[in-house]
Amino acid sequence: MAASTSLLLSVFTLFSLLFWASFSEEIENSSLTITLPLTPKFASKPSTDPMVFLQELSSASKSRAHLLKYGKTSPLVKTPLYPIDYGGHTISLSFGNPPQKLSYLVDTGSDVVWAPCTTHYECINCSFSAKDVPIFKTQLSTSLKTLSCKNPLCTSDCPRCKGNSKNCSQVCPFSIQYGAGAEAGYYLLEDLHFPQKTFHNFLVGCATIAFREISTIAMGGFGQSMLSLPVQMKVKKFAYCLKSHYFDNTRNSSRLIFDYKDGDTKGLSYTPFLKNPPDTPVYYYLGVKTLMLGNKILPIPSKYLAPGSDGSGGLIIDSGFGYGYMASPVFKIVTNELKKQMSKYRRSREIEVETDFIPCYNFTGRKIDIPDLIYHFTGGPTMVVPGNMYFRFIPEIGFGCFPVTTDANKTLEFTPGPSIILGNYMQVNHYIEFDLKNNRLGFREQIC
Repeated sequence: MAASTSLLLSVFTLFSLLFWASFSEEIENSSLTITLPLTPKFASKPSTDPMVFLQELSSASKSRAHLLKYGKTSPLVKTPLYPIDYGGHTISLSFGNPPQKLSYLVDTGSDVVWAPCTTHYECINCSFSAKDVPIFKTQLSTSLKTLSCKNPLCTSDCPRCKGNSKNCSQVCPFSIQYGAGAEAGYYLLEDLHFPQKTFHNFLVGCATIAFREISTIAMGGFGQSMLSLPVQMKVKKFAYCLKSHYFDNTRNSSRLIFDYKDGDTKGLSYTPFLKNPPDTPVYYYLGVKTLMLGNKILPIPSKYLAPGSDGSGGLIIDSGFGYGYMASPVFKIVTNELKKQMSKYRRSREIEVETDFIPCYNFTGRKIDIPDLIYHFTGGPTMVVPGNMYFRFIPEIGFGCFPVTTDANKTLEFTPGPSIILGNYMQVNHYIEFDLKNNRLGFREQIC
């Protein structure tokens, strides 16, 4: 594992050696709203074998959790590479002149907008062939400009430039890590087109090489950063309503809304975003007062429910993660109570061993009754997650599992990063609004 980690770090460093933006004009006092179809998406077709599917889901979830908890500076995790992702939702964006449309994964856990951008795109140890990757064809765009290291908008490390040398001709390098994989290339300034408006000089990453990636989909970063899609668009808020997709690549889309209006949205309850720890400035942290399972208040210590000064603890909401994550102590409290309330069902130890999901149950011939998981947030709003939204059922074999992932070392009392990650599956059938202007999250139950 040490050799593999060393190799990956070396390759990732090489990416950085190989290779923001003037914002679009300010939209003052505007009532403009941009609405896009939001499509459930799996990176590639999941296995039709139920057990293989659960194993793949478990592996991908661990990889995503590791990235969100430990970030780019962490030791890289070694996990099996499967042709599958953790489930997500995509939008179509059109960059360049003439416009080129590609699908981008909506990811509130990252900040960079990027796409593969060369016919010579190379992917090392990836789960797909590079020739199958949809690319942004830079040679066809008349509005494209590369961003140089001497441009003050470039905040990347430029190893071939000394200080602020005005003579530096190196292009501004782009590199980002996702789980056990990485993408790299350089930054471009491009036109981003919507029917209502065109944004000029939009900063977008041009990916030319990748390592151990499991997805062919371009990335739309929605995190709290000057690089992210909504911040570059200077929207006051963005919102979505997610449909259940059960990892099936259904084409039944919902909506993603970019909103330039200020103020409350009718019917929403609001909870403030918390101040981010220094090491995780991109995430959206929420304050949790209590967590309940059914009518039982769970005895979770407060240190796990809000981020500490050391960056540990707290809850983040993430659109790019399927079911989410709980730190080991939180996971134990939740699952111990879950086992008590579901004691009438027969546990399946074999499925638990094979998938690393705990607990799993045999529901064959039984009426399924799973308690709600209820989050009480700071400020008073409550989010109720029905059992069928946080439990994974495999009807083909009559089993179901609690697919929230936890730490590989389940004996750790505390680990860096958030203690709870609220994944997109727990957000299904809720209208979720990220109010960037007022630094808060709004939501309501709604059939999407």
